[in-house]
Amino acid sequence: MVPDRRMNSAAIRILIVDRDAKYREWLRLHLGILYPQATIGTLEPGGDGGLGALSTGRACEALVLAADFGSSGEEEEEPPGIKQVQILRASDAAPVLLVLAEGGDELTAVSAIRAGASDYLPKRLVTPARLKASLDQALRSVEGSPPQAAEEPQPEKRARPPRPTPLAAGHPAITGYEITRKLSESEKAVVYLAESRARGTDVALKVSKVPCEDRTKQALEREYQAILAVHDPAVVRIFDHGIEDGYEYLAMEYFPRGDLKARMQVGVTESEALRFLERIAAALSVVHRAGLLHRDLKPPNVMLRENDNVVLIDFGLARLLDVSHHSTYTGVLRGSPYYMSPEQALGEKLDPRSDLYSLGVIFHEMLTGRKPFMGNSAMEVLQQHVNATPPRLPPSLSGYTPLLARLLAKQREERFSGAEELIAACVALRSGNGRRAQSAA
Repeated sequence: MVPDRRMNSAAIRILIVDRDAKYREWLRLHLGILYPQATIGTLEPGGDGGLGALSTGRACEALVLAADFGSSGEEEEEPPGIKQVQILRASDAAPVLLVLAEGGDELTAVSAIRAGASDYLPKRLVTPARLKASLDQALRSVEGSPPQAAEEPQPEKRARPPRPTPLAAGHPAITGYEITRKLSESEKAVVYLAESRARGTDVALKVSKVPCEDRTKQALEREYQAILAVHDPAVVRIFDHGIEDGYEYLAMEYFPRGDLKARMQVGVTESEALRFLERIAAALSVVHRAGLLHRDLKPPNVMLRENDNVVLIDFGLARLLDVSHHSTYTGVLRGSPYYMSPEQALGEKLDPRSDLYSLGVIFHEMLTGRKPFMGNSAMEVLQQHVNATPPRLPPSLSGYTPLLARLLAKQREERFSGAEELIAACVALRSGNGRRAQSAA
């Protein structure tokens, strides 16, 4: 794959026009990722559909217009979106005008192109990859160079490139990605190692097992939106989200070193366990400050970078914190029973201390090689989380008992108040261990 250096490096100006503030922000975030050198601006049109400062003069190199292309209310009148395209083309506001149509049909698409739109995409079908493909082709056309082979999925009206071998479990192939092998599988999704044709790098491609029938069932989209709220190396980076033949997919960072579960199977020393505890707490601090609860913290959801820094993944169960009440919506019984807090097992409201309890279970498992609570059924394990006393640590690990007791306290009021307090306790314990080691020497 030969990248288009002009498109990736040119400091182009892109302006987004849409009445929907949330959708404008969604577009701004994605275009900022897809065109890191570009200047991305947003504009809300006036109440009458007017375009204000865009009425005269060149405003940008590319304008993304989300508009109504449905009925205008009067059969003899053109849809509002067509009028906006005509106004923008008359004002020469941008050489590239990409239309994202709400409503409309094939006739309005033809009308929009005739009115001067560079391309027309139904808003409900827009994905970051399709958005980039359309903009790239339009920008290349303006520059006068012949269109190059598409590096991203194209709008449906264009021919798609040949597909790779179909995926397992009846999945369709995902356009733009070359599947290498399966990495993992859960009840609802399969994660593959794949090469992104657009990026030229390996990614982890998460594909839903069940086709999504409507937007309310797009679980990966909820995970995608949750991760967009956090920008930190401690949280997995997401590159792409979309739907292919009804199946959702999510392209994200790939971690060759694997997860904490695999590392624990090799063996973790006391000092490594304490270091991992501190680093996971720091990652949770980032997530909680962003207003999120993870709600499914467990070793397979903690990935490792080359320097042993941790990265949290799988935010499918994440929920927004209610800042005024320091809680989340009433929890449903979802997640791994081995790492679930008592309040989550009871379906009560959750707060950041619930994630810290899950981290306490992980810490116990790192120290001893065993989970604190086991049983013959999920219900038996959950009952122990609510009622049973955690097993004692071996005498050689007794120095960690106070820390672990606070993490695994049944009443959240008895736990650490937040990740920052836990980090401070880890630092103090690590310093104490160091002083004792020096004294013994």
